[in-house]
Amino acid sequence: MKDSINRNGLDLDALREQLASKGGQEYWRSLDELANTEEFQDVLYREFPEGASEWNDPVGRRRFLKLMGASLAFAGVASCTSQPVEKLVPFVRQPEELVPGKPLYFASAVTLGGFGSGVLVESHMGRPTKIEGNKEHPASLGATDVFAQASVLSLYDPDRSQTLRHMGRIDTWSNFVAAMALAQAEQKVKKGAGLRLLTETVTSPTLAKQIQDLFALYPGAKWHQYDPVGQDNARAGGQQAFGQVVQTRHEVDQAKVILSLDADFLSYGPAALRSARAFVAGRRVEGPDAEMNRLYVVESTPSNTGAMADHRLSLRASQIEGFAREIAEGLGLAAGMGDAAGHGEWVGALVRDLVRHRGECLVVAGEALPPNVHALVHAMNHALGNVGKTVFYSDPVEAKPVNHASSLRELTEDMAAGRVDVLVMLGGNPLYTAPADLDFETQFKKVNLRVHLASHENETSVLCHWHIPEAHALEAWSDVRAFDGTVTLVQPLIEPLYGGKSAHELLAVLDGKPGVSGYDIARAYWKAWYKKDDFERFWRQSLHDGVVAGTTLEPRKMKLKKDLGLGNGTGEQAGGLEVVFRADSTVWDGQFSNNGWLQELPKTMTRLTWDNAALLAPSTAQRLDLNNGDVVELVYEGRTVKAPVWILPGQPLDSVTVHLGYGRTQAGRVGTGAGFNAYSIRTSTAPWFGSGLEIRKTGEEYELACTQDHSSMEGRPLIRVGDLDEFRQNEHFVQEMAEDPPEDMTMYNPDEHSHDGYAWGMTIDLNACTGCNACTIACQSENNIPVVGKEQVLNGREMHWIRVDRYFKGDPDQPETYHQPVPCMHCENAPCEVVCPVGATVHSDEGLNEMVYNRCVGTRYCSNNCPYKVRRFNFMQYVDEETPSLKLQRNPDVTVRARGVMEKCTFCVQRINLTRIDAKKEDRKIRDGEVVTACQQSCPTQAITFGNLNDP
Repeated sequence: MKDSINRNGLDLDALREQLASKGGQEYWRSLDELANTEEFQDVLYREFPEGASEWNDPVGRRRFLKLMGASLAFAGVASCTSQPVEKLVPFVRQPEELVPGKPLYFASAVTLGGFGSGVLVESHMGRPTKIEGNKEHPASLGATDVFAQASVLSLYDPDRSQTLRHMGRIDTWSNFVAAMALAQAEQKVKKGAGLRLLTETVTSPTLAKQIQDLFALYPGAKWHQYDPVGQDNARAGGQQAFGQVVQTRHEVDQAKVILSLDADFLSYGPAALRSARAFVAGRRVEGPDAEMNRLYVVESTPSNTGAMADHRLSLRASQIEGFAREIAEGLGLAAGMGDAAGHGEWVGALVRDLVRHRGECLVVAGEALPPNVHALVHAMNHALGNVGKTVFYSDPVEAKPVNHASSLRELTEDMAAGRVDVLVMLGGNPLYTAPADLDFETQFKKVNLRVHLASHENETSVLCHWHIPEAHALEAWSDVRAFDGTVTLVQPLIEPLYGGKSAHELLAVLDGKPGVSGYDIARAYWKAWYKKDDFERFWRQSLHDGVVAGTTLEPRKMKLKKDLGLGNGTGEQAGGLEVVFRADSTVWDGQFSNNGWLQELPKTMTRLTWDNAALLAPSTAQRLDLNNGDVVELVYEGRTVKAPVWILPGQPLDSVTVHLGYGRTQAGRVGTGAGFNAYSIRTSTAPWFGSGLEIRKTGEEYELACTQDHSSMEGRPLIRVGDLDEFRQNEHFVQEMAEDPPEDMTMYNPDEHSHDGYAWGMTIDLNACTGCNACTIACQSENNIPVVGKEQVLNGREMHWIRVDRYFKGDPDQPETYHQPVPCMHCENAPCEVVCPVGATVHSDEGLNEMVYNRCVGTRYCSNNCPYKVRRFNFMQYVDEETPSLKLQRNPDVTVRARGVMEKCTFCVQRINLTRIDAKKEDRKIRDGEVVTACQQSCPTQAITFGNLNDP
């Protein structure tokens, strides 16, 4: 069902009056819910139609028997369904370390934007099935984000490139090596003048050394880098402030006051997992005099960090520089003219709070802001005495820091001038991600020899002479640096499924050493680096720990330039609507487009799946007479793209946010055709925002699959919010109720379910949840949860066992935002259990609400009776039982459900049982904290705690 604002138009004034007339606190998940539109009522009806439960009258009971007969008949038919043939091939000689049923774990790293995050990869009989964070790694601290969790699905993606191709036809690696030998011979004569290498951000020490050696052979060659969501502005800001590029690190846990200027630092960036952990640590205060940290957020589009803010201000992107200048002036810096019109109270309060916390505050700028703002932020942190306390600087982590936009422009100009004979691309997809004003594709076609290493045959690959399948990170040897320079050795857990090659192996061909393996290349680099006799011990220890000791970059003292070159402008851009470009929270820059887990993951702020949209503020949409799903033409800098509209509370007025990564034409069966291509109107001169956007109505409508009104609890929102003062006023009452609850607190018999042994329970610290969705994808990976597709999501049939609800409170244009994870509550007196006619949902003697899958006949009474709406039903055969590679990904410890079966959160009972077996072997009880659920393990902020309620 399409979720949309009433087609008669959005009446904000009526909604504001409605909010003002209601007593107490009012929380809402969508404007449809707030207005109680017909569309919202239709969503509720489709999810829970009348007559779903038939227990009230004799007629209903008789009808129930008829339904049961039909259900049993269907169950019989389903039981006759032929299962796919599975061939079992035993080991001829089983490896000694493999124990059937017992997983092994290997330390490695995953990368995003070139920066690494340490992980532990779970392997079942040689099959990587799950990724966890590495507690010893400074960037992950044991947690993961959605991209790391979903990378294991990318490994088994059946649409991955499986053959090397030359001019679109299957060819061989030996033929490619021979072709490159001819090209190399020509380039040696020219000293490499016609050779170009294009990569994304490189932090790998081994890869950097290979590139250095390559250009020693070809001194006339050039190395270009381009990452569409890179850190150009941050680099330029450091250059402007210090005269050189620096790597900035933030110790968020040491900051009592934090000002975020359009920086979603709790969700994205090389240190996001660490920052989220540190930020929440500053919220966990003990004692009456302890002070919680305080977060101010000024942003141009709603974000997870903004939702966590104590004070949030929504401004257009072009206004934030003027606001930053006003703050800087208040701190005594010569920042030029600012423009904080109408926000003087904000500026004054912020300045006072920052000054009161000199040396224990922090100012952070987002990558989308221009270099002037980044330079200003460096100056503000210096003026506040934060450097060396909450802010540290080091040498750049990147092997070669460059301005990526300028580097790509230079390459384009060289191609246009005919100066490029051979172009070798290591990853990336520049024909899709390049700025629209460069006309990259036209110039690209002029290159005589184009070689592309890529995991999929994407938009760039199809126009290349040679396409080389790229090995996944879990299939290849390498290394990578984290945000602080710490190196992790990337080790494979499985042979390349499709014969893919790594970047190291491709560069070895260019270097005239085609037979050298990635393993030998990496070992040779680190052997030369270590320079000691016990290298083998060092190598094994580094692989085991997931961290190479001694590689962290030391902090450096940086001297701020006297003249920052800020000028006197406010940064304000005038004229029409403003367009803002952002990386998508699920498919990022487009590289995860073919990942079904991420496509179906609801985006944290909009709750959209399978699409992007043009995000507008409610007031802007009302003024333009636009509703959810209306298709408009976005006209910007003479270019046009069609996009559906989505109204997002909290979006700045007269600002339109579009997310990158959609509109792919060569992305595999999952990602091709989803959404619209925002890159088609993005320019190199204004890559993040610009004014002069024009919106034209087309009269068309488009169905957007949004989950924000699914699982509605009929006006009984779970969300409860209070401030610290309210908590302290009621702290003693809460403690007394927990220690000695009154007998009449519950209508149920408290002795009905008594657990003498283990009583499993979970708590979620809602004050710590940032809404990052890592728990949802971790649960999906652990529990073999299927992808259902856009059409089924439109019908309200997504299968996630834990969802993260998003609530708003207050004015639709400037609301407060809250996130709340909702798994199965495993109720002690579960209403789902009493209505199941076949005893498929039962209560265990350890407090778990369990599903017996082979009993379920699909009446769905349990779902109708669940007050939290957390039960999921397989309306169709959602699990792909045919694709061989997808079978390899599944967790063998978890049953794969079939059509007609209800499923839900099990508190990862398979992990409980695995731990129980180990405890029994050692003749002991399960220790506190020994069982860790998938959602708990992935959570960056440690918001989830699981354990035995009988263990004090």
